[in-house]
Amino acid sequence: MERKRVVATGVFDLLHPGHIHFLRAARELGDELVVIVANDATVRRMKREPIVSASVRAEMVASLKPVDQAIVGREGNMLDIVVEEIKPHIIALGYDQDLFEPKALEAKLAELGHIVQVTRLPKLEYGLAGTRKIVARILRDFGQE
Repeated sequence: MERKRVVATGVFDLLHPGHIHFLRAARELGDELVVIVANDATVRRMKREPIVSASVRAEMVASLKPVDQAIVGREGNMLDIVVEEIKPHIIALGYDQDLFEPKALEAKLAELGHIVQVTRLPKLEYGLAGTRKIVARILRDFGQE
């Protein structure tokens, strides 16, 4: 019987409880979790200058218990890379990953000949479960020093 492979993607610049919640929930969807860590150029284009390099972020993510493999994403069409190389059965989207809507992404993948389930995972309701919240707290508590 084929193992059910799940793919999750993210920046993972400052690891926090929200990331752990996301990766645990993604891993529970299947037998194997492959995480694509955004490359530095993508982070710069979509968010900001990364605090930690992509290779270090991938190493940190790979060390987490729910993760079977972490790789740094490449430039180009993410769908080609994800679908053609990793061949997932499921793509897990974080609650705040709004680049794709699950049904639209499933339809686009089906057009390419790939049947992949896309699932949006719930938000962790915890005070410091996001990078921006952590940075804001650090600036508030330590910004005057």
